[in-house]
Amino acid sequence: MEKQANAQVKQRDAALAEDASKIQKVADKLKVNEDKRKLNQWVLPVTGYQLTGRFGQRSSLWSTFHTGLDFAGPSGTTIVSVSGGIVKSAGYEGAYGNRTVITLPDGTDIWYAHQSRIVVNAGDKVGPGQTIGYTGSTGNVTGPHLHLEVHPGGGPAVDPAIALPQHSVQP
Repeated sequence: MEKQANAQVKQRDAALAEDASKIQKVADKLKVNEDKRKLNQWVLPVTGYQLTGRFGQRSSLWSTFHTGLDFAGPSGTTIVSVSGGIVKSAGYEGAYGNRTVITLPDGTDIWYAHQSRIVVNAGDKVGPGQTIGYTGSTGNVTGPHLHLEVHPGGGPAVDPAIALPQHSVQP
């Protein structure tokens, strides 16, 4: 009788261990999915701003039409990554001044231009809301602001005022 009871206990222990393993696999998968969701969430790149230059505007300041959205504000305002990704480049880029380009997991490039200071480097992994630099007046500008561009698949720029709300962010 004792042998039979011990065998039943071992059988239950094995079943419990198998169930625990299955539960752990589900928990691991949920964590991966949550990490992916967090990585793909978008946030506003700055606070305390006024929208000035809009996508598609024409001006003597630009060689063609305006390819981004300008968030004007005091010099030195913190700029954060709109989403998680990898820093593709970070440095001086002519008319864009100090510019950071971050590639998101879906291949979209986000450009952050005219920074007074950049605090990330090419190859860095960043999360949504992580500080990447500070607003400034570098490059072709009339005052301190963040010039934000969205390039799906690394291609031509699309209107950030449309792209941001598609990710539940209202500029």
